[in-house]
Amino acid sequence: MSEAAARASRTKSGSDGLRVSFEFFPPKTEAMEETLWRSIERLAPLAPCFVSVTYGAGGSTRERTHATVSRILAETALKPAAHLTCVGATRAEVDAVVDAYAEAGVRHIVALRGDPAEGIGAAYRPHPGGYDRSADLVAAIRSRHPEIEVSVSAYPERHPESADWATEIDNLKRKVDAGATRAITQFFFDNDLYAAYRDRVAAAGLDIPIVPGIVPVLNFTQTAKFAEKAGASVPPWFAARFEGLEDDAATRQLVAAAVCAEQVFDLVDRGVADFHFYTMNRADLVYAICHLLGMRPTRVAAAA
Repeated sequence: MSEAAARASRTKSGSDGLRVSFEFFPPKTEAMEETLWRSIERLAPLAPCFVSVTYGAGGSTRERTHATVSRILAETALKPAAHLTCVGATRAEVDAVVDAYAEAGVRHIVALRGDPAEGIGAAYRPHPGGYDRSADLVAAIRSRHPEIEVSVSAYPERHPESADWATEIDNLKRKVDAGATRAITQFFFDNDLYAAYRDRVAAAGLDIPIVPGIVPVLNFTQTAKFAEKAGASVPPWFAARFEGLEDDAATRQLVAAAVCAEQVFDLVDRGVADFHFYTMNRADLVYAICHLLGMRPTRVAAAA
C-alpha cells in the first residue's frame, strides 16, 4: 500500500472505526474547575465511549471525584467512569462508595489497587479491613452491582512491583477472572512494548481488550519525571524530539501533537481501534490528535 493510500485508510478508520475515551482529574480550585469544564465541553462533541475521572493517592480526592462524576451525569450526555481504589478505606467504606455511584447512575468503574498516600514509590500497605488488591475490588463491585462495567489497569512494561512477566500476567488474569471487562494501559511511548504485552496477554488465553493509554506531552520534563516514578521508559529518540524546546511552548505544542499522532497512527496500522487519552484536563492537544485521526464533532444532546 502506498503512503497516500495508507493515509486515506487511516482517515476512513478514524471516522468509521476508532473509539476513544478521555481521562480527567477532579479539580482542586475554582480556576481548575473552569479549565476542566472547558475541556469536557471541547471534547464531548467527539462522542467518546466514556470519560473517566481519577482518584487521588490514598483516596485523597474521593469527594471531588464523586462531585465531578455527578456533575457529568447531571449536565452532559457523556458516560462517566469513576476511578476507585483499595487504599485508605475499609471494605465497608469502599462498598458504600460503589453503592453511591450505582444509585447516582454510574455504570462503569475503573478499579485500581491505588498508590499509597505517600505517593508512587512508597511501600504499599493494605488498609486494615480493606480490600488487599484490585482483583478483590473488582469481585466486590461485580458481586454488589453486576450491571456495572469494570475496567482495570495494565502495564506494558510491568508494574514496578512485579517480579517478572509471569507475575504480571497472573495479576491481570486474577482481575479478569474477578469480572474485569477491559484493561487500560499505563502510558508508553514505544509501541513495540505495547505489542509485546498484547501478545503475552493473548498467549495466556486472556480475551480482554487491552486499550492503550496515550499521553500527549504537554511538558516533557514533567512527563519524563513522572514516567521514571511510574516505571515507564522514555526512549532516547522520543526525548530528542523535545530537545531545546524547554522555553518554546508554542513549538513544543506542535511537536507534541505530531509525535502523539505518529504514535497513534502506528497503533492503528497494528490493528488498534480503541484509545484512552490522558488529557491532563487540557483539551486542545487531544482534540487536534483526534482530528488528525479523522474524528469529527457530532451534536451531543444535553442530559435530561
